Amino acid sequence: MDKAERLERLLPNGRGVWIPIDHGASDFPIPGLTDTEGVIRSLVAAGVDGIVAQKGVVNHYNHLCEGTSTSMVIHFSVSTRHAGSDAANKVIVGHADEVVPRGGMGVSCQVNMGSPNEASMIERMGQLSREALHHNLPMFGMVYARGEHLNPIQGDITHCNAHAVRLAFELGCDAAKTVWTGDAESFSQIANAVPIPVLVAGGPSTGDSEGILTMVRSALDAGASGICMGRQVFAHENVEGIAKALVMLVHQDASVADAMKACNL
Repeated sequence: MDKAERLERLLPNGRGVWIPIDHGASDFPIPGLTDTEGVIRSLVAAGVDGIVAQKGVVNHYNHLCEGTSTSMVIHFSVSTRHAGSDAANKVIVGHADEVVPRGGMGVSCQVNMGSPNEASMIERMGQLSREALHHNLPMFGMVYARGEHLNPIQGDITHCNAHAVRLAFELGCDAAKTVWTGDAESFSQIANAVPIPVLVAGGPSTGDSEGILTMVRSALDAGASGICMGRQVFAHENVEGIAKALVMLVHQDASVADAMKACNL
């Protein structure tokens, strides 16, 4: 399978519903991930395009995706809650040549822009991007504009988030994750900053199905190509239902009301 085929599986027609479940490496126990197999089965049943996880999880559970439309992406960035002042420093814990043997379809990497270790994380993303290129693998960038040294350009209504997705694109990523900035004007600037799909994050779990779907509908209408949303999904009381609703919004252009009704939310 070449890179174009892998990208089409992960982002059919350039759109995607991706659910990251890599949180257990950084913080555990965490609501929703104590039954990892159950969560993955629910996500597969809902028809999500991608599940982003650490390599051990992909290695152990990729068989659950066989024969389905769901693929797994290996996230290679890690830090834990126990690192103190170094907790924002995401190190790389593997190489792209592990992805296919472990059952993955692509690679993912994180940079915390504005953190004291920003330069090292950028270098690591660049190195992983090179490896992904030589192994014909899609590369996904989670670049978060949230470090204490952020220095926004005057008048930047995206609060550095347009710069974050631009950094991911410039380092070779085929898709990037960003946050909902609260309004269509600022979010559209983020979506228009790059020629690659931009997937919107969800943030901490709220359990508010209508609120989650309304935010996603707004992001899609403002230019998002899909979602990369973890805790709002895997910690939801109805994992399969909220995931199916997100699939309806992203791939069927459904309204919030129709998706909630169809998925019993």
